[in-house]
Amino acid sequence: MFTGIVQAVGHVAAREDRGNDARILIDAGALGLADVALGDSIAVGGVCLTVVALGECAFGADVSVETLACTTLGALAVGDAVNLEKALRLSDRLGGHLVSGHVDGIGRVVAIEPDARSLRWTFEVPPALARYIAAKGSVCVDGVSLTVNHVEANRFGVNLIPHTLAATTFAARRVGDAVNIEVDLVARYLERLHAADASARSA
Repeated sequence: MFTGIVQAVGHVAAREDRGNDARILIDAGALGLADVALGDSIAVGGVCLTVVALGECAFGADVSVETLACTTLGALAVGDAVNLEKALRLSDRLGGHLVSGHVDGIGRVVAIEPDARSLRWTFEVPPALARYIAAKGSVCVDGVSLTVNHVEANRFGVNLIPHTLAATTFAARRVGDAVNIEVDLVARYLERLHAADASARSA
């Protein structure tokens, strides 16, 4: 589990395609790896990956066919920047919201507009995901926990303060860019419970 509070921005140092999947080497930047062990989880651009190789300032992770197809990791190239967060410990502050690192789909940046000292960003998501996104709820975009300001059809808007822009890969994002989207865990479980209750009542 993660919080959606990005701890560092790293970059892809190497990528090795292996059949239909891949191994990527991530230069962890300012993310300390002294407390990381093989088998630990690190969120890379919002995607939970398992550390399979570990160096002083870099780590390697295998990326499955499914992950390559369903997230923006499939398009990663050497030099690309990625948001990084180590897995949540029980003693940590929960500054964002509970994030699993299991990306639900890919969205796109459709607008970036100034809003006082912040920037108002609008994202478009597949209609199947839009139903889980609610105004004043939480959403995870590229591993960043954000509060939803408004929702209209399959688009939603957020405000990014200067700190978030400076401390994440959003500083380099542009209109048209693809982003990883993870909807709120609670919304998914509520839908499942509702569907189960409806099925039981109709039986």
